[in-house]
Amino acid sequence: MSKLEVDAIEPQSGTTLTIGASGDSVNIASGASLTVPNGGLSGQNYPAFEAYLNTAQTVSDAVDTKVEIDTEIFDTDGCYDNVTNYRFTPTVAGKYFVYARVKFNSSITSDLRDAELRLKKNGANYSNTDWRFSANDIQSAGVILNTTVDMNGTTDYLELYGYNNVVSGTPSFSGDSTFKYTLFGAYRIGD
Repeated sequence: MSKLEVDAIEPQSGTTLTIGASGDSVNIASGASLTVPNGGLSGQNYPAFEAYLNTAQTVSDAVDTKVEIDTEIFDTDGCYDNVTNYRFTPTVAGKYFVYARVKFNSSITSDLRDAELRLKKNGANYSNTDWRFSANDIQSAGVILNTTVDMNGTTDYLELYGYNNVVSGTPSFSGDSTFKYTLFGAYRIGD
């Protein structure tokens, strides 16, 4: 086995540097670290983001409403829009682990009837989880959704929706910067 020691490797021409060939394994020694300038890395777990709802979002009763997750914790490749569309549009194709949590509220004790959390892919329902309280209504409930989604890396996007049905009072999604009651995130897990 030969050993090559250098301080930098750059491609001879063009912008692509290839290490190894198809089917080869490339090992990084235990204890070694990878430094990426400006956080730009497209690899196994990127793109990735996590964001939360900073302040409560008042919603209409029993209406499918986009959750306006507006505060980014991180966004590795700038693929999450936290200002206009509140959607994740990853630029690398692959499978993504997606997770979300929404705290549904009624402004009146014992008036929350249904809480449904929906993940939509390209505007269509993809995954759903819900709580139905029937005659045992409560004031608030946290609903969690976890799933894996195939994304094409160009046009596919994900959005989070909630359906908050109350008997009376004002329905809302809880927002908070300390506890992050309402949260949305995703990261690439492979091809």
